[in-house]
Amino acid sequence: MIKLALASLWNRRTSAWLTVLAISISVVLLLGVERVREQTKDNFANTISGTDLIVGPRTGSTQLLLSSVFHIGALNNTLSWESYTELQQLPGVAWHIPMALGDSVRGFPVVATTTDFFDHFRYGDKQPLRFLSGQAFADETHAVLGAEVAAKLGLNSGDELVVSHGSGGTSFSDHDAHPFRVSGVLARTGTPTDVAVYIPLAGLGLVHGEYIRADERPDHEHDHDAADEPPVYTLSAVLLGLESKPLALRLQRQINTYKGEPLTAIMPGMALQEFWKTLRLFEQALLAISVLVVATGLLGMLTTLLASLRERRREMAVLRSVGAGPGTIFGLLISEALLLTFFGVAIGVGLLYLIIVLGGTAIQDTIGITLSATAITLNEWYLMAAILIAAGLLSLFPAWRAYRNALADGLSVKL
Repeated sequence: MIKLALASLWNRRTSAWLTVLAISISVVLLLGVERVREQTKDNFANTISGTDLIVGPRTGSTQLLLSSVFHIGALNNTLSWESYTELQQLPGVAWHIPMALGDSVRGFPVVATTTDFFDHFRYGDKQPLRFLSGQAFADETHAVLGAEVAAKLGLNSGDELVVSHGSGGTSFSDHDAHPFRVSGVLARTGTPTDVAVYIPLAGLGLVHGEYIRADERPDHEHDHDAADEPPVYTLSAVLLGLESKPLALRLQRQINTYKGEPLTAIMPGMALQEFWKTLRLFEQALLAISVLVVATGLLGMLTTLLASLRERRREMAVLRSVGAGPGTIFGLLISEALLLTFFGVAIGVGLLYLIIVLGGTAIQDTIGITLSATAITLNEWYLMAAILIAAGLLSLFPAWRAYRNALADGLSVKL
């Protein structure tokens, strides 16, 4: 039956190939959306790992997460340096990363922090940050660039940049009196780290007038210990790593009830999952559009099969005359539909992997979506099986029409 179906399709190869092409494009879109959905979800969940608590001023968990991790939006309040000092002394705190936000460099967010950020921050499967070139900042005049920032702005180690007040592409004033020099460029991570500029806290305090260099202080202030003076007065958020994971719940409760000032502590893993749930509507909308495109491709195949029946009436009549029963006629049409769909699915999968391998970097650079040519997932196998089953069900109608025509025509087909 398969051999007969292949011979029949080869005899109508032009229309058959067009049908296969339509199905393959539909499959590329369906599996592409599924892969984007799954891998974006994984990348989203792995934006930050190894951090047990994110602490910020009293605000919602989503707002704190977006501001501190994704550098989206701005916090209305800040936490004081005194509270940051108290956080460092909490029992079980292994490391801490202070962060101050609010400035930008030509639209890219500036994150003021310490070198602990490069030592302790993890993403993905607890992967550390790596330097593509250069090193972490050594003094308050240095800056480190994310990979995307360096590529878009064309900056390398040793180049100068100017920090502007304001974020989100809106700069109110340039701090050109205190330019920064690029000391290093981070390797690409596929996370918001790629689109940020990192400067020392002392550098931020310098441009905002909160910090004065030791050599610029008046003589009567030289006796003061510079280490006792904070580089900035307030922070936007603090990332905490704990010696023991079970301590997170207790410390979260302790921080949320801190009497010094209203603070909010969130667990990044739980906050990421909650935020992703709010995006489920868009996720389902993308999947629905892809299913409709696949349905269009399958209906195109059905139309092709129905349109070819008039040309094949003599063929069906001859098959009936040599003893072909209903099973043979049905089997032939269904086999043709399944073969068309199988080749369409196979070519679609091949095109998808070709696009990912050859255009993955371009896709990431253009729209920021990271795709990898991983093995076909269980959900993708289910989708391909559903396409084949749908093709088989749709082919029942033209198969029934072909058999009925063959019975009515006999060997005397009127053309």
